[in-house]
Amino acid sequence: MEQLNVVAPYSGEVLGTFPLMGKEEVLDRLATAYQLYCDHSLWPPLHERIAILERAAQLISSRRQELALMAAKEGGKPLKDSLVEIDRAVNGIKVGVAESYHLKGSQIPMGQSRASEGRLAFTAIYPRGVVFAVSAFNHPFNLIIHQVIPAIMAGCPVLVKPARRTPISCDNLLQILYEAGLPPQWCQMILCQRNVTEQVVADSRVAFLSFIGSEEVGWRLRSMLAPGASCALEHGGVAPVIVDASGDWQRGAPLLVKGGFYHAGQVCVSVQRIFVDQQIVTSFTNLMLELTAKLQGGDPASPDSDLGPLITLQELERVEQWVEEAVASGGELLCGGQRIGDRCYAPTIILNPDQQCRLSREEVFGPVIAIYTYQQIDQAVKMANDLNFSFQAAVITNDLNCGLKLFDQLDAQAVMINDHTAFRVDWMPFGGAQRSGIGVGGIGPTMREMSVEKMLVFNQS
Repeated sequence: MEQLNVVAPYSGEVLGTFPLMGKEEVLDRLATAYQLYCDHSLWPPLHERIAILERAAQLISSRRQELALMAAKEGGKPLKDSLVEIDRAVNGIKVGVAESYHLKGSQIPMGQSRASEGRLAFTAIYPRGVVFAVSAFNHPFNLIIHQVIPAIMAGCPVLVKPARRTPISCDNLLQILYEAGLPPQWCQMILCQRNVTEQVVADSRVAFLSFIGSEEVGWRLRSMLAPGASCALEHGGVAPVIVDASGDWQRGAPLLVKGGFYHAGQVCVSVQRIFVDQQIVTSFTNLMLELTAKLQGGDPASPDSDLGPLITLQELERVEQWVEEAVASGGELLCGGQRIGDRCYAPTIILNPDQQCRLSREEVFGPVIAIYTYQQIDQAVKMANDLNFSFQAAVITNDLNCGLKLFDQLDAQAVMINDHTAFRVDWMPFGGAQRSGIGVGGIGPTMREMSVEKMLVFNQS
């Protein structure tokens, strides 16, 4: 049987080994999940699911340090940020439990016509069916929470396929759920080759695909879904920020540095393009450089590290190429532009790269920020919108009218005023449009997407 070695991206250490499943084993797990969905007598009551998740939250809290350390080692996110990820996971479970109290149907009015006289109608909420969750590496514990917890609370059996580089955190979560009392067949992890994944996606027994990852893979998988299946795809963006001359950019700059270099920029809504009024660009850029110089890159398991490695050497080389191209296009390299050791890339800021280079048009998914100057704010909006991505954007301004105008004009599903583009809490809707994805994430919205409303009409006449 083929084995998958989980290798730490920073140290190269083998952290664990998992068997890669063949087609028959994966389809057997799908058959188990589908049988559970079809037999309503096997559905755990909601109060039992709530009790299981509450116990799981307690177990995660009690193992916070060890879970965060493994997430940091296998995914490369610094320990200080991985600890926050584990805390978010606990909160995400609590949000899932709270959202279950709001997952309800409604009464449908009757009697407004002669044909509807003497009838009572209402809807109730039922699970949509088997969920297939395909996840990403960059939040190896909390992304699984966002896909698995809504499925459990909605009553859907779920198959979860973590990123092949970060399956240990997923396995850790599932083992905790089992320890808390969840029957293992309700949430099963699969690790397999791409062609087997595609067969599962195309299987008519899958009712909902939850995908977090690259747009190339996400859109291809969506095209394979069986008739009637639904999906949510979370890809990425080229997140724009507009800094207005009236804004408190001294307060905003630390937020933008964090939002751009958090997890070495490997976040779907990382700050990537900052459009700055030419009146303040020199002062703003100097402060950004001062703050960036304080960031410490290195071993993500160290409590002192602010930036860890890129997930693979291939990604590191790609980011290097994009930076070289941006500088060759006329961009001014203000800081970074080089490796830190063998695995990390220095936080990099480039001023006014060409609008047609890849850094200006595609998601870099690395620790690189581009700053562009503008004279009129309408020019900044045009540049920000000149891509067919639509995820999260941000505006730094103290002008209320400016903030409201840009909220209206920016092509984004969420606009953060006086914050960075990567802001998120786990109960808010979260998702992109155009190339950035389809559907809405967040614990509550995902739970509703994994559910269906079923209507009853009772003839009392």
